[in-house]
Amino acid sequence: MIRKIIKIDESKCNGCGACAIACHEGAIEMIDGVAKLTREDYCDGLGDCLPACPTDAITFEEREALAYDEDAVLMAKAEKEIEAGYGCAGAQVHSIGGGCAGGHDHSAGGCCSGGHDHAHGAGGCCSGGGCCGGDDDWDDWEEDLVVPSELRQWPVQIKLVPTNAPFFDRAHVLIAADCTAYAYGNFHHDFMMDRITLIGCTKLDDVDYTEKLAEIFTKNDIKTVVVTRMQVPCCGGMENTVRNAIALSGKQIPLSVVVISSDGDIIDVR
Repeated sequence: MIRKIIKIDESKCNGCGACAIACHEGAIEMIDGVAKLTREDYCDGLGDCLPACPTDAITFEEREALAYDEDAVLMAKAEKEIEAGYGCAGAQVHSIGGGCAGGHDHSAGGCCSGGHDHAHGAGGCCSGGGCCGGDDDWDDWEEDLVVPSELRQWPVQIKLVPTNAPFFDRAHVLIAADCTAYAYGNFHHDFMMDRITLIGCTKLDDVDYTEKLAEIFTKNDIKTVVVTRMQVPCCGGMENTVRNAIALSGKQIPLSVVVISSDGDIIDVR
């Protein structure tokens, strides 16, 4: 079938592996230090990997490709979580995190035969019995779900962070307009993972961040910068501030800008 799918320019790839981490479906693998699209049927064509690439080596193309196979993706995720210890020996895998032995399949976490309490986020099983007995519904199980934080440092506010903090050394930096984390549901995993996070609002914060960000860029070896901003016009101030700060620093720092709608969709990456 003809569909939209990612294209990786291997000549531009610097081997950082950020795209492979950002690809939830596991379609991208690092082979001999180069990112490769190894499973066409795992690529959903949404491009979560694009903003992660510091060298703009990933683009979209329309071509003949295998159809996206969501069931295969979910099965592969389940198998990886079982191997990593998030499922239970003997449990049949049906979806994201393993199925319930003798019970219903609830996906995204893995369940235990016998109702053992391992707590979500640690062992991937149901706290207090969860779906292990087969009688609890999705809402009861979902209340126990714990999503790990990807925050790597403190503070996070631009106006509070020191300009010469050690966590800036050789860092990949995320500069987020503060509304974006509330609009985009998977913000921690897709944007904060393996990045130093700075947040602010150029409309409501009574300060111009240009000089401080320029000082951060000048004093530290910043590898890449990703800006997340909302679709609303006033949020363009954050993008312009970061662009001006990079220019003021005199450095050539790779920059990606991700625009998010109020509905939580990524509508532009540049």
